[in-house]
Amino acid sequence: MPADLAVIGLGHLGLPLAQAAVSAGIETVGYDTDPRACTELSAGRTPVEGSLTASEIRRMLSGGFRPTTDPAELGRVRTAVICAPTPLGADRHPDLTAVGDAARALAARLRPHTTVLLESAVPPGTTENHVLPLLEAGSGLRAGRDFHLACSPGRLDPGNRTHNYANTPKVIGGLTPACTESAAAFYGRLTDKVVRARGTREAEMTKVLETNFRHVNIALVNEMAVLCHDLGVDFWDVIRCAETKPFGFQPFRPGPGVGGHGAPVDPGCLPYRRRAPGHPLRMVSLAQEINDRMPQYVIQRCATLLNEHGKSVRGARVLLLGVTYKPDLADQEASPAREIAGRLMDMGAQIGYHDPHVLDWRVRELPVPRADSLYEAASSADLTVLLQHHRTYDLQGLAVKAQLLLDTRGATPAGAAHRL
Repeated sequence: MPADLAVIGLGHLGLPLAQAAVSAGIETVGYDTDPRACTELSAGRTPVEGSLTASEIRRMLSGGFRPTTDPAELGRVRTAVICAPTPLGADRHPDLTAVGDAARALAARLRPHTTVLLESAVPPGTTENHVLPLLEAGSGLRAGRDFHLACSPGRLDPGNRTHNYANTPKVIGGLTPACTESAAAFYGRLTDKVVRARGTREAEMTKVLETNFRHVNIALVNEMAVLCHDLGVDFWDVIRCAETKPFGFQPFRPGPGVGGHGAPVDPGCLPYRRRAPGHPLRMVSLAQEINDRMPQYVIQRCATLLNEHGKSVRGARVLLLGVTYKPDLADQEASPAREIAGRLMDMGAQIGYHDPHVLDWRVRELPVPRADSLYEAASSADLTVLLQHHRTYDLQGLAVKAQLLLDTRGATPAGAAHRL
């Protein structure tokens, strides 16, 4: 059955796009090479932690959404959006394997006048230097002449109750002005505002800037949190005061590390076809270095607190609260909790955890005991560490019950716990 739209990649990018399209009345097919993902979706279950709820999936299905592993469906649509994942490889550069696979699958069935869009988080130059050649070689068609090609990087904030797909402006950069307008016509059906970039590279670089902005600013407050602890300064109070400034300041808060799907990217260190690598972004690599040190800093704070109370890490019962990367979501992508748990286990600690959104948690393929009763677990643990502040946690009550409480999110009342 023909559809207006094919979403290629049914993960954190693809599912919200498909949901928005179905809600707008667009006949949508979702393509993924993972049979399990399509089976779960067809059964009304979400295959991705922290993405859409089961009820949202069921509403999409009733609205006509069709998940499939059949690539033939890609040749029956007017618009195709590549939402393939781009995880960091061993060299800390985005792995474009899935993007390439998606482009090849689409190219073999690409029809004239189709609009092809790239939403995956990619380095600048990917649309033109990587996706375009694959599409042209596999289809025999010419981008900008026979089909439209544009980049519109994903911009959603999972769990955000204020900003959704409709009210978040969509940045679009096409290979040609006509490509941009074709992409704008599609996204104009889903969002309130479309922002036209000068080209594909400008759109791609917008995502790089936005992601690096977050990581650099988190690194700044992480470093200042360590400094203020050494100086005996309450950094959380410093942030409270600073955020009253009505201009020139945006509050960020420290934490045990930086999770999420948006990895910092240094485009200056990536190889480009037809030109030499540019200058590295030193601030980005330094920010990554600082943020990567935070799990170890949390371990040091744990060891110091236990030592101050006559205990060692070896043999200590440590309860970790909140193992997801974001509050009130089940998504564990790049959460620092797993590294912190692993390091504590290496030091001989007995680890337990509690998270209302994660019923089964494993570290190094080993199951970690889950606390059934939060207060009982906190009162029996030598140290309780808040890694993520879910709304269901009564931190004031928890501070009373816990023998020792380390708050890495600054969420407890002043004086109620040891804060990062």
